[in-house]
Amino acid sequence: MPHILFVCTANICRSPVAAALLRQKLEANGRTPSDWVVQSAGTWATIRRGPSRFSAQLMAERGMDISRHRAKMIDEKMLAQADLVLCMETGHVEALKIEFPQFRDRIFTLSEIVDNPYNIADPYGGPLEEYQRMVAEVEDLIDAGFERMLALAEENAGKRVEN
Repeated sequence: MPHILFVCTANICRSPVAAALLRQKLEANGRTPSDWVVQSAGTWATIRRGPSRFSAQLMAERGMDISRHRAKMIDEKMLAQADLVLCMETGHVEALKIEFPQFRDRIFTLSEIVDNPYNIADPYGGPLEEYQRMVAEVEDLIDAGFERMLALAEENAGKRVEN
C-alpha cells in the first residue's frame, strides 16, 4: 500500500492540512483509506500539540476534522515507511537528505511535483488570511500534482515490496 508523508516545521499548520486535503482527494477519486497511507510530521515538532486553530478551522469548513491530530517529529522509521515525502520548504528537503541520505530519492518539495520548486510560506502566528492563502496554495498543488504524486508513490511502493 503506497504511503505519502507530508513534512513541515512544527507539524501543526501546513503538513496536517496537506495530509487532510490529499486524503479527501484520494477518496473523491475512488481510493479508500485502506488503499493508501497519508501522514504528516515535522522537522522541529518537539511538542505533541494539536493543529493550529486556523488550520483546524479551515479544514472543518471543508468538512475535514483534523482536531485529533498531534504533532510528530520526523524520524528514520517514518522515512523508511514512506514511499514519497513531500516537504513544504527547500530547507526541509535539504535537512532530510543530509540526515537521511538513504531516502534522498523519495524526498521533494510539494511544489516540485508540479515542476516549480518554491517554499510554501508558514502562516504560523499570522492572521486568518495567511492560513487561507496557504490552504488554497496547498490545495492547488495537490490538485495539479495529484497524478504525479500517485505515480511516484506507487512506483516507490513497488520497489519497497521487491526489496
